[in-house]
Amino acid sequence: MFKSGTKAFALAIAVWCCLGNAGAWAQAPVPASAPLEAYGATPAIEHIQLSPSGELIARIIVTGETRAIAVTRIATGEQLFVGDISVIKVRDLRWIGESRVLVVTSQTRNITSLGVSRSELFFGQVLDLERQRVVQVLDRTPDVLAVLYGPASVRNTSDGDTLFVRGVSVSQDQANLHRIDLRTGRGRSVAYMDHTTDDYVLDGEGKIIALARYNERSGRWSLHLPEGQGDREVWAVDAPVDTPTFHGMGRTPRTIVIAADRPDLGSEEDGSGILDTVFEVDVDTGVWSRLPFDHHPDSLVHHPQTRLLIGGSRIEEDGVRYEFLDPQASQRWRAVEQAFRDKAPRLVSWSDAMNRVIIFTDTAEAGQYHLVDFDLGASGVLADAYPAIAPEQVGAVRSIHFAAEDGLGIPGYLTLPPGESEPSGLPLVVLAHGGPASRDVAGFDWWAQALASRGYAVLQANFRGSIGYGRAFLEAGYGEWGRKMQTDLSDGVRWLAAEGVIDPARVCIVGASYGGYAAMAGLTLEGDVYRCGVSVGGVSDLRRMVNREARYERYSDSQTVRYWNRFMGAARLNDRGLDDLSPAYLADSVDGPLLLIHGKDDTVVPIEQSRVMAEALRRAGKPFEFVELPGEDHWLSRSETRRQMLVETVRFLEANNPPGRAD
Repeated sequence: MFKSGTKAFALAIAVWCCLGNAGAWAQAPVPASAPLEAYGATPAIEHIQLSPSGELIARIIVTGETRAIAVTRIATGEQLFVGDISVIKVRDLRWIGESRVLVVTSQTRNITSLGVSRSELFFGQVLDLERQRVVQVLDRTPDVLAVLYGPASVRNTSDGDTLFVRGVSVSQDQANLHRIDLRTGRGRSVAYMDHTTDDYVLDGEGKIIALARYNERSGRWSLHLPEGQGDREVWAVDAPVDTPTFHGMGRTPRTIVIAADRPDLGSEEDGSGILDTVFEVDVDTGVWSRLPFDHHPDSLVHHPQTRLLIGGSRIEEDGVRYEFLDPQASQRWRAVEQAFRDKAPRLVSWSDAMNRVIIFTDTAEAGQYHLVDFDLGASGVLADAYPAIAPEQVGAVRSIHFAAEDGLGIPGYLTLPPGESEPSGLPLVVLAHGGPASRDVAGFDWWAQALASRGYAVLQANFRGSIGYGRAFLEAGYGEWGRKMQTDLSDGVRWLAAEGVIDPARVCIVGASYGGYAAMAGLTLEGDVYRCGVSVGGVSDLRRMVNREARYERYSDSQTVRYWNRFMGAARLNDRGLDDLSPAYLADSVDGPLLLIHGKDDTVVPIEQSRVMAEALRRAGKPFEFVELPGEDHWLSRSETRRQMLVETVRFLEANNPPGRAD
């Protein structure tokens, strides 16, 4: 919980220390290891945001399967609102002015009457603190589903604080932009948008200053800027898979930010191999210019009130680092970094005056939220993400680098059992990330730490095809499902064995989504490396997966199908060459036991992928277990089933690859 309510929150504020020496709560003696369920629990705080004035805090509190929204006045600890929102999955939380809070939730549902198959649908609710009531966004809007189509936008306009969302028409091929009546939730259409409208940017008044359109069949993406009562196309590019992306307003109200591959606007600096350069585009002249970041940002930071660009962040080996273009923000963030040196603090929420900020740290700890007050020159702990896990129970995370068999350098992280400083001959779990165009990062990883707490070393390799290491590294993963993306993981095992860190005879592989595929591929394609495997929501039949996407999107060459084929190396839809890389077709080659875990509500990788693998293993007479998680989605959003997944995984690993040092 958020500590333990009003008294604990007030106590946290009372014990602030000076900004130059941020303190922590005194820790009582702790047991050698936290309960396994402590790691599998959903974080106690899922979202937390400062109000525009910085005087109030809204947060989503999780206790078991129950979520609640709570709003607290910082100065007094007074609870202005506490409301149970049950088991609904919360995806976003933000303020609309000082008296309202937007809560975005999702549910796995289908709308049979409209032909909407089972998918993750998003909904908005607005909490009105003055009236102590909640209204549904787009409620009773004529001809429009009360479902959010894309992200919501909040603007502080001359008419007051305003919420804008896209809503889907039930009778026409439209997903218009709506301005929401914050008292009723009802929407009023303010801009026509059809299915080709890929994205848009609003200025401070909520007016559209840029549109992106995408023709999925042709793969053509185009930028449109205002002209008179309409817009004009000013630039277009063929983008069958990777489209340019909008990132809100630029540094002035008449500029926008676009990340795009523009070799025609390149320079000598482009030798760094970044994927997309971040440009600022003047919407009046159409002129593009590179933003003056010293380092290419992974994401951008906008001012909490004006929504103008003020900085960016990038993921580095030891955590997230920030670079601010706004002088005030830069100065204040330098003070935060000085106070939390070696902690790689992450920005969570800023007040409009930027005199208060909430940050998050999880270096050598399970995660803490801190409130920093620049006027007082003080900071204090607001809440723990995992209150049942003490710093002493967190294993050390080491950044590592090793060479793949073809010489490509592979970065990653090695998590050690708590208290382990000189590892030797440890059992290993290879924990493969999803995506595959994703990556593992420094900091507290609940899954890796749970496995380490049971005595395993945990390898998280950012194999080729992972993001964050430049264009060449990402493209090195194209067509490498079951090939070099897979051998990168086993090359890491061999490197750790050569270093004496692990026992090569005691290695298992675990992962979710693409990582689940990697776990199954480890046992079918590289069975001599792994004793056992655990696949959570993994793809077992590549051809079946791509064909399903084609059916779902109703034509064979959608952007999603093109994406899958690029990474899998398929020449065309229904390419039978994928069968040679599909674990479901290779069950006869499995030597070690395999645990399959899958959520029944998974709309990304359907549960049939694990059921097909289970049937193939049954027919081949191979050892396996299959656990279906009721009500769970692709992201393990529910506490109960997330804990169940972790408990089943550890039980299986301990049975087939016991922890402890070998005799």
